[in-house]
Amino acid sequence: MAETDLGPARRTTRRVRVIASAGIVGAVLLAVLLVPPLVQLDQQAVDLAAKLRPPSWEHPFGTDDVGRDLLLRCVYGLRVSLLVGIVAGLTATVIGTAVGALAAAFGGWTDRVVMRLVDTFSSVPHLLLGIFIVAMFRPGVGPVIVSVALTHWLSTARIVRAEVLSLRSRPFIDAAVSGGASRGRVVVRHLLPAVLPQAGLAAVLMVPHAMWHESALSFLGLGLPTHQASLGNLVQTARGSLLAGDWWPTLFPGLFLIVPTLALAGLAGAWRERINPRRRSELML
Repeated sequence: MAETDLGPARRTTRRVRVIASAGIVGAVLLAVLLVPPLVQLDQQAVDLAAKLRPPSWEHPFGTDDVGRDLLLRCVYGLRVSLLVGIVAGLTATVIGTAVGALAAAFGGWTDRVVMRLVDTFSSVPHLLLGIFIVAMFRPGVGPVIVSVALTHWLSTARIVRAEVLSLRSRPFIDAAVSGGASRGRVVVRHLLPAVLPQAGLAAVLMVPHAMWHESALSFLGLGLPTHQASLGNLVQTARGSLLAGDWWPTLFPGLFLIVPTLALAGLAGAWRERINPRRRSELML
């Protein structure tokens, strides 16, 4: 009896989780799209008279160490982090999908060489390799996107390669080859469309990971310029305030990073359940 009651309870919990995640993601998108055009923020403004004011009606999240409104700074920082996450995640997914599909489709020595290169890059920690790439450029959004994209396509390549290898033995692939289709046509017309759901899921999961990576680089002083609002910069500049007992400059940027990434992960988990229901028990959200 307990097991039969557990099924509907789990479905209800999953539905509530998906609705909550979708609501958070929708609110985040509205905030980053509507707030910056409506409320302009001078990134280099200084108002020492309003320095480190606690949360109030005038400043719901308080002010930072130079008197700027922390709520606006968090929204602007979230916009930058989300931009980096989406662009870098999509770029990394495209690279990984192309590499994995070509390696599995051609097979033989091509597959062995490509996967050895993937293993070689995987042996280097992502953050260390990302720091090396960013250090070659001036701080900015572009170098961070390049750094994240070039260090996060490896897992997608492995996933797509495994999926294509399983598809190569399917009857419809044999029928296409027997009908005279070239290897390139088989890849473009049959294999790539079949792996698009997995690639799309990888892209969604890559967005929060890229956001954390950007925040880590900015926290280390290697991402965006220090005057430009990003969640990593906000947390980095708030370290001294936290030691002095001012908790809000650290808390709210941290929440702006944690809550949206958890919401994206929740939506990605629901998507994974739909495209692969047999692995529901393996989800770890």
